[in-house]
Amino acid sequence: MDFRELHHGDRPLVLPNAWDFASGAALVQAGFPAIGTTSLGVAAAAGKTDATGDTREETIALARTLARLPVPVTVDIEGGFSDRAADVAGLAAELASFGIAGINLEDGRPDGTLAPLGHQTSVLAAVKRAAPGLFLNARTDTFWLGGPDREETLRRVRAYAEAGADGVFVPGIVDDADIRAVLEAAGVPLNVLYLPGRTEYPRLARLGVHRVSTGSLPFRRALHAAVTAALAVTGEGGDRPALGYGDVQRLVSGR
Repeated sequence: MDFRELHHGDRPLVLPNAWDFASGAALVQAGFPAIGTTSLGVAAAAGKTDATGDTREETIALARTLARLPVPVTVDIEGGFSDRAADVAGLAAELASFGIAGINLEDGRPDGTLAPLGHQTSVLAAVKRAAPGLFLNARTDTFWLGGPDREETLRRVRAYAEAGADGVFVPGIVDDADIRAVLEAAGVPLNVLYLPGRTEYPRLARLGVHRVSTGSLPFRRALHAAVTAALAVTGEGGDRPALGYGDVQRLVSGR
């Protein structure tokens, strides 16, 4: 099925996020009809911290290999690894040339701010001109970076859809009223991040969410499983706490 069509099925598309070829291939073998990538997993696997704009080459290299998989692949390119619209558009065109089906492009910046709205819409428009066949998932971090801001979220998802985004992604959105408001405002498929105990799949399906991403959760649980398996050789370790996003960031940075 075409990647766009997967966003209009009877149930939300569950998009698991891979960090290398093996994880992607395993997810395909498990029956998922499409996969994405996780920027945290890609960065951490390279010994780098996430969301710093420092993994352009690793992201391109992974995209090349994942394009061999028999399902659509969408790639997280963070903020595009550049402030120049032409650079981001060029990256999108390069990924499309490999056979990549979509990209995830966010407006959050490493300093915790949001890209100016006008700048971000110009980037999105440039990407669509350069790679019109890509499914452009425009992420806004209005909920992810701090206190939820519904009005700013609605302003941005409307603008991103008007600029050509094929879908919008609002990680951190949880409440029914907020989700309904975004669905009504955007007019394009809505992607929600799966947060255990907070954004459960049946409820998101009832609300009409189109796509549910796992984000870095599989990668973090894989790290936890690896440590648990190694400690089990001696019968030590016991129950260890799950790794959060910040735990992995600190692990990689050595802090």
